[in-house]
Amino acid sequence: MSDTAPAPVVDAATRLEIAPGVFVIPDHRVPLVPNIGIVLGEHSALVIDTGMGPRNGAAVLAAAKAVAGDRKLILTLTHFHPEHAFGAAPFKGKAHIFYNRAQAEDLAAKGPFYLDMFRGMGPEVAAALEGTELVDADALYDGAEAEIDLGGRKVVLRNWGMAHTRGDQIVWVPDAGVLFTGDLAEEKTFPIFPWFPPDDTDIDGANWMRALADCAALGPRIVVPGHGEVGGAEIIEAVHGYIADVDARVTAAIAAGKDTDTILAEEEPAILAAHPDWHFPEWIGFALRYHIDTK
Repeated sequence: MSDTAPAPVVDAATRLEIAPGVFVIPDHRVPLVPNIGIVLGEHSALVIDTGMGPRNGAAVLAAAKAVAGDRKLILTLTHFHPEHAFGAAPFKGKAHIFYNRAQAEDLAAKGPFYLDMFRGMGPEVAAALEGTELVDADALYDGAEAEIDLGGRKVVLRNWGMAHTRGDQIVWVPDAGVLFTGDLAEEKTFPIFPWFPPDDTDIDGANWMRALADCAALGPRIVVPGHGEVGGAEIIEAVHGYIADVDARVTAAIAAGKDTDTILAEEEPAILAAHPDWHFPEWIGFALRYHIDTK
């Protein structure tokens, strides 16, 4: 991030009701800001992701309280990455923090590395992360799925194991037809492949595509991506198609005897040309390197 890039500040004052009792704090396409959800039931409210660092987390907590009134607060995370999870500390003791075991393992094993890496991304990011504490969940679930009863509304948390990370989790609100995907799906954004050997290589592209296929099979009416504009199932389909396309390109190139440098030189501009309106093209190379290194 350059010194002129927008600060990664969550606009917690903007809350869009995308379905009855389902709110999104939009990312406004600001780098390192996620879409954040608040889902209301009769007696509880579920908050989905926190933004990066304690100030963002405190702003999201205040917004959740304003929307939820006297409802009990529950916090869950789509995955452990800093812009989604590193604002959890202000929620400790004020909300029940709940997610899957793989996320907790990721946070414990990789949290300090990611904190240091993100602090090196520039002064705005470092400022957002000032005072960050990595806090444990109050409870974890094992297995592929957990259900939360918010009172008159049930919400499903689901994970598939390693995909974009080891613990990616969707949040499905069946009665509203709303699906929060985290970074399994982003809208008009090149998917983030955090391929950082040897520090982090926990990606499974094939399982990522299986997760997306299962998400599409839910038949969501509204899809809230990890980053980008809220839309429909076309967001999921586009990401699935992209990963399949990158895999096919790399497979063909390797079969033709091309080396890594040649594949990158040929395929990065070709992929960018195929998606001229997508954001953050710096992630194309990471996707290509993942597929090259794992063939």
